[in-house]
Parts: sequence; structure tokens; C-alpha cells
Amino acid sequence: MAMRTPSISTQLLNAKDGLDATVCGWVKSKRVSKNFSFVVINDGSSQADLQVIVDTDTPAFAKLEQIATGAAVSVQGSYKESPGKGQKWEVHASDIEVCGGADAETYPLQKKGHSLEFLREISHLRSRTNTFGAVFRVRNVLSQLVHEYFQGQGFKWVHTPILTSSDCEGAGEMFQVTTMDLKSVPLAGGRVEFKDDFFSKPAFLTVSGQLEAEALALGLKDVYTFGPTFRAENSNTSRHLSEFWMVEPEMAFADLEDDMDLAEGFLKHLFQGVIKQCPAELEFFEKQYKNISAETLENILNSKFIRMTYTDAVAELTKSSKKFEFPVEWGVDLQSEHERYLCEEVYKCPVILTDYPKGIKAFYMKLNDDDKTVRAMDVLMPRVGEIIGGSQREDRLDVLEARMSASDVGTEDLWWYCDLRRYGSAPHAGFGAGFERLVQFVTGMGNIRDVIPFPRTPGQISF
Repeated sequence: MAMRTPSISTQLLNAKDGLDATVCGWVKSKRVSKNFSFVVINDGSSQADLQVIVDTDTPAFAKLEQIATGAAVSVQGSYKESPGKGQKWEVHASDIEVCGGADAETYPLQKKGHSLEFLREISHLRSRTNTFGAVFRVRNVLSQLVHEYFQGQGFKWVHTPILTSSDCEGAGEMFQVTTMDLKSVPLAGGRVEFKDDFFSKPAFLTVSGQLEAEALALGLKDVYTFGPTFRAENSNTSRHLSEFWMVEPEMAFADLEDDMDLAEGFLKHLFQGVIKQCPAELEFFEKQYKNISAETLENILNSKFIRMTYTDAVAELTKSSKKFEFPVEWGVDLQSEHERYLCEEVYKCPVILTDYPKGIKAFYMKLNDDDKTVRAMDVLMPRVGEIIGGSQREDRLDVLEARMSASDVGTEDLWWYCDLRRYGSAPHAGFGAGFERLVQFVTGMGNIRDVIPFPRTPGQISF
């Protein structure tokens, strides 16, 4: 006999007084009294808990001793209008089945406050808490909205490789992958002999699917990737992960203006969708963490993103009387404090900076006629700084090869990338959006490790 029942959130949409109910979930608390008892459960489908009333004259009452916080239960009964505040319905139980018990002495999620740091240590259980239930429901909605936006714009979802032989960013911070026995690595002249490895050459986990997305865009016109990427950066800050998801659209026959329009529309679509689909979660984040609200997202929806060049931004920052930790001068990359100052204090809305110095941007960005700047753009958001980075891509073969040479990027492994400029080159543009940064902004969580189910960081690969 199948035991799967609709989620609690789905059932509550159609609940009626006296309607039979079968609800499943995990026990969050239990309070036993002489005449009747309360069991609070949640199945993770919504922010709201469901209160179960257990009368003394029901078979369910005799089973209360078996039920502890953390237990998985299936409750049979009927819906009744609830006299309690904050809930429309409650279930009066006729019987309760304990699907899986929990040891009350050792269960780590007792009914008390737990620090986010502690909850990271039990990532396999933290989705049962109010905070992480809300985070992961929002993450799910944002994932669907990513596809909804690009599919609605006529983009094709493409799947780019996770394994690669090239470094898209030229940063060298990549995880190497091998099938060789590390206890006896074959050497030749003091160097690793890769001819005996699986791919017969060095292989890495990808840091980006952009280059492959460019190839597909120059045949399918508009495409996007949405998948995991990896960076072996030894950083333990609240802004970095070793494994993270990237959204990377690419458009053929497009320039930087198209790129900025796409990025602004993308963010507004996400925020509008979260406001509509996750009101309870947003209300919870506003009350609990006070870093985000539906009003904040509404204000962004109603604002026109300011667009200005990097050069103008540096001028704005240097004339400011504000004391920055990092000095500002033309040619250096802006820090988060500079980006947030522009968004939060100068313009009080999102800002898109363009035309960065070529020396601080990647080789594939289109060189401007001044030979000093490239057609790059960063979308800056209040509270977090950069949330999207993109550019018009260099579509001229001779200029690309010169930029690759100046950036110490070899053309041997990227011969196919150069071919795209050799055979039917076309103007094209795209951007990359770190998905966890988007979830972090929408939820207001202070640490990026708290917006992905099982964070991977230096020294941490549990679960």
C-alpha cells in the first residue's frame, strides 16, 4: 500500500473543517497535559508548522510516549479551524504512526536556539530548522526562476563539461583530476608523465562553462549554462566556496548594452518571483536576520539600474570624503567597500560599472578603441557589492591572440576557441552570476556557506 501523501502545504490549501487528514512530518515539539496534548510537526514544505491536537480518549494518546522531538510520524485525523494565533488550521489526531523514532537524549535539534556555526557541523539535519528550510525553499524557487527567465527569452539550456584541460579565468586555482596512483606517479625528467593518465594530459574541474557556452552560442544564438563549478582558492571568508553553481548566459549578435539589459532583466525577474512565491520566507528572514525584506526587493524592482564607466566611478570615489580601507586609483580593482558605497550611499540603487582597465580583466573581453579598457560590466548590489560580472567578448582573432599572449594564456589548448574567430566570427556577449551569491542576497544570510546544502571549503568535505 502506497503511503505517500500530499505535502502539508498542499493539503492546507484545500483544508475544510472536518475534512479527513493524513499528514506526515518530523516532530518539532511535544507538550503533554492531562486532558489533551500538542504535537507540532513540519514536513519542510512550508514555513509554518502544523499543530496536532491529541485527546486522551484516542489511540494516538497512548503512543505519545514513543514520540520524541525529531521523530518521523504519520498522523491520521481531521482538520479543525484553529483558535490559536498565526494558524488557520490544526489537525485533531485519531491515531499516530511512528515511522522512525528519535533518541531524545542525543537528537541535536532540541527546541532552543542554535548558532549557524553549529548547524554547519550537522548539515545533514539542518534542513529541518526554520532557517534552513526557508533558505532551501527559496533556493528551489530561484532555480526554477532562472530557467523560466531564460527559456522565456528564447535561450537554450546547454550542458558544458565539468572536466576541462584549460583554465577559463587564467587564475591557476583549479582542482586537478587524475586516475593515477598518487603513491607511484610516473615521472620523466623529474616531471609527471601524463601520457599514462586517463586523458593523457592534465585535467581539471572547471571554473566556468563560459568558453564552451560561447562556442554553442555561435551556432545556437542564445544559450545559458546552469551547473556546478569549482575553484581551489584557499580562502575561508564568508564570501567564498570551493564548489558553487554558476548561471552563464551567452548571446550571439549582441553587444555590451544587450548584456546589461539581460542582466538587469534577469535580476528583476528573480526578485519579483521570490516576492510572489516566498512571502512567508521573506517575512521570516526580515524578522530573524534583518538583512532583507520584500520592500527592499520591491525597491530594486522599481529602480532603473545606474550605468556608469569604471573611470567615472573612480572619480566619484576619489572625491569622496569617506575613508576607505583600500585606496582607490585608476587601474586597481574595486573592493567590496567601494562597490557598496556607490550603491548604498551615492546612488541608493544597483549600479552597473562598465569599461574596466584591461589589466584587471580577463583576456576574452573585447578591447576598446582606447587600447586601455575593455567592454566589461559588473552589476553591483547594495549590501553585497558585485553580484554579476560579464562582458562583450573579443571577436577579432588577431586582437584575441595578442591578449592571450599578454595574459600568458596559451593558444595550444584553446585552438578551438580561436577557431570561433576564424570561422564566421560574430559579436557576442554574456555574463556569469554566482548562484549562491544570488541566494545569499535574497535571503540576507551573512555567510555563503549557509545557502548551499553541503558547503565545500578548505579542509571541509564532510557529508
